Amino acid sequence: MLKLAAGAGLLFMHLPILLIFVYAFTTEDKTYQWPPPGFTLKWLAVTWNRADVWEAMRLSVKVASVSTVIALVLGTLCAAAVSRTRFFGREAISLLVILPIALPGIITGIALRSAFNLADIPFSFWTIVLGHATFCVVVVYNNAVARFRRTSGSLIEASMDLGANGVQTFRYIVLPNIATALLAGGMLAFALSFDEVIVTTFTAGQQATLPIWMLEELVRPRQRPVTNVVAMVVVLITFVPILAAYYLTRGGGNTRPPGN
Repeated sequence: MLKLAAGAGLLFMHLPILLIFVYAFTTEDKTYQWPPPGFTLKWLAVTWNRADVWEAMRLSVKVASVSTVIALVLGTLCAAAVSRTRFFGREAISLLVILPIALPGIITGIALRSAFNLADIPFSFWTIVLGHATFCVVVVYNNAVARFRRTSGSLIEASMDLGANGVQTFRYIVLPNIATALLAGGMLAFALSFDEVIVTTFTAGQQATLPIWMLEELVRPRQRPVTNVVAMVVVLITFVPILAAYYLTRGGGNTRPPGN
């Protein structure tokens, strides 16, 4: 019964995604019929030749890439400070770092939009990046701080005792131990940024990332199968880094010597 319940839960979550794949190849371009009246590959070519799809795709990739880089730098530095030193307010800072991903996206979006308006910052590529970086930092931070806490401090002390400076210790001792955690965190951050909708709605202005383009197409559809093809691409693009991050962190982190 437990296996049946688990299977039913997985089916409930993933059946709608499978239907997107089915309707991406239907011959009907105006309504959703079941079963589909037929199957065709023409919508792949139509999607490929849509300039608005490519423009939205480029913007999404650029935003996700820059947001991931910012998240890697800030998330790693914050994780190192929280896990390696003790200071007043450390737990409060840790809570504040993870708070953006715990809050509903609409709250974060409204807060960011209000802040940009108060600071008289016009909506642009960078406002989207700043919005995405708020929750991308959390993903990197969680991965990095967990790996830092599993890495023995005696390794760093031994490196310094043997004459290595701070840069050498980071390059040869710290970075190899946290590399997979950072790579997994970066992949997850990229995936989250690439398909983010709510925060982007409040920070994009007149620009359209790929998820925003999909939302607008659903409201005012031109060719519904094209929207499904784009949705299928988004699923595949986000699935690959999430799967890779899972395998990178599944058995990693055994860096602390026994007894420490």
